[in-house]
Amino acid sequence: MEAVLADAGVKVDLPEGAPLPDGDPFVAPDPDPTDVAALFYTSGTTGRPKGVPTTHEAFVTNAENLIRCLGIPRDAGPELRTLVSVPLFHVTGCNAQFVVAAVLGGTSVIMPTLDLPRLAAALTEERISFLVTVPAVYSLLLRRPAFAGADVSGVRWLAYGGAPIAPSLVRALKDAFPAATVINGYGMTETASLITVLPDRDAAEHADSVGYAVPSVELGVVPIGDDPCTGELVVRGVTVTTGYRRRPEATAEAFTGGWLHTGDIVRVDAAGRVHIVDRIKDIINRGGENISSAEVEGVLLSAPGVADAAVLAVPDDVMGEKVGAVLFVDRAELDLAAVIAHCGERLADFKVPQYATVVGEALPRNAGGKLLKNRLREQVRWGDPLC
Repeated sequence: MEAVLADAGVKVDLPEGAPLPDGDPFVAPDPDPTDVAALFYTSGTTGRPKGVPTTHEAFVTNAENLIRCLGIPRDAGPELRTLVSVPLFHVTGCNAQFVVAAVLGGTSVIMPTLDLPRLAAALTEERISFLVTVPAVYSLLLRRPAFAGADVSGVRWLAYGGAPIAPSLVRALKDAFPAATVINGYGMTETASLITVLPDRDAAEHADSVGYAVPSVELGVVPIGDDPCTGELVVRGVTVTTGYRRRPEATAEAFTGGWLHTGDIVRVDAAGRVHIVDRIKDIINRGGENISSAEVEGVLLSAPGVADAAVLAVPDDVMGEKVGAVLFVDRAELDLAAVIAHCGERLADFKVPQYATVVGEALPRNAGGKLLKNRLREQVRWGDPLC
């Protein structure tokens, strides 16, 4: 926090519990749509957080994208009540929920910390109609006894993103929230939130996709092989920042020719749906074969008994790297052999995890719900290979 405050050049710091200053509110005279309205910081999962200037135009356009793509009526007003369970310094909590509710005259119900029993109760008590969180939280929520008694009949829009999701979990969400439109969304701090949306009609059948480009952005693919539809995703548009604060080298590396390089390897199918293959830095190279950790995680998440999963590269003297899985189990003991067999039926042999460790504590995630793989790499001690 101190590093961010210093980098942002903060002049007034209002810590928790401090009284708000007196005086008239500041109103900017005739702001231009391209003026910077806020400064967000990246999650810092791959290094020091970088400041991302966000314009008025980006805020408003992102809200418009969400309203249109989710099919929220313009007159939703008091009916729109969103439960914000991720921090407001994150673009999901702020831009995809808080700002959307403000634009439509709705209400944001803010949870100071993620508390699953409290979240389940709030669905009823606060008459929540719009819910957004990561797949792991939905998976744990549906298992909670408190959820069984929750009144979710008013939940009309349900969104998720930030991690792979199993088709079985999508179907479970549709069953648990029968009145809701269910969508997958993908975005970044640098894009003020949404880049793509997978609509309800595709949610279960194409659960491995993050969907189609939202109206305000252009997507491109920088090929990494012979297939022109597979490579690094690049994006441009009015919601995309033009660079990082005080980081000219990082800006030059990420932005070329007006395009933002996302660092995500994707595949675009014939229908135009985007499929996240992996982060460039998380690809596992096993004897010359590239393995998507996200693909393996998706299969592990569909295995019985697995509440959450992370896939990491395990150094190997012969193959260079092999596949290792960290599995979170929140209930009974896990049949590890059955999980590996489940993978063997759905993955090529070289992609099946050869190392695995089972943990009883939730996997480390940042405040926005992203897996902290750097921390896992430091913590995990791999035992003997499974085969």
